[in-house]
Amino acid sequence: MPSVATGANMANRDMIYVGVSGDGDTASIGMGQFTHAVRRNVNMMYIVENNGCYGLTKGQDSATSDVGSKSKKGDPNPFEPIDLASIALQLGATFVARSFSGDKEQLIPLIKAAIAHQGFAFIDVVSPCVTFNNNPGSTKGYEYVRDHLAATGTVDFVPMKDEITTSYEAGTSQEVTLHDGSVVHLHKADSRLDIHSRRSALALIKDYKANDQLLTGLLYMDPDSQELHETIQSSNKPLRALTELDLCPGNKVLTSINASLR
Repeated sequence: MPSVATGANMANRDMIYVGVSGDGDTASIGMGQFTHAVRRNVNMMYIVENNGCYGLTKGQDSATSDVGSKSKKGDPNPFEPIDLASIALQLGATFVARSFSGDKEQLIPLIKAAIAHQGFAFIDVVSPCVTFNNNPGSTKGYEYVRDHLAATGTVDFVPMKDEITTSYEAGTSQEVTLHDGSVVHLHKADSRLDIHSRRSALALIKDYKANDQLLTGLLYMDPDSQELHETIQSSNKPLRALTELDLCPGNKVLTSINASLR
């Protein structure tokens, strides 16, 4: 998916790109594609349906399955998990969030904000597999996640609003204005969280993990994100719409270019 989305985005920058993947395609066979989409800051929303197992091949543990988590078969996973939110932060993702498929009030505003964000927006959605990984011993099961959620705060999304300024202290709200004028409202419940600091987000993810809690909500966002087209200064006109005249301007122009490089 990341490679297809990147190619489509390069061909037509005017479209909105929404990519949905699984924890297998993202953390295992597709890890290379995922990492390069992140580091290039492709302008897209990337959602991972993270259930900790391979649902299409009878429920084997995936790379995101926690140590000791038991699949439907009953065997505990012996390997360390890959935390995709932490990986995205380390690779340079400009929008990182985590939520739970059973928490629509939190997830819907995050999705709206991710779509409005200019750059790579990553949302790790814990999504229990009701067939193979929703048993009591699984740390990706519905009841376990419900009991171990720790939200960064109450998030709301208001499209096309003027910027509203406010103080940013523990227990208060912060408005993060996106480039298109839309605003994400974050109620800061943990005084240690700075959504503009990767280090802060990474540290809190580890702290909550040490207490067997899953930190959800908006974890990080770069308000000055420069997406891929801006970085490489690509054509404002969709590549699929370029004509032969656009692509081959003629001998005179090419001669001038060659002369400038001598």
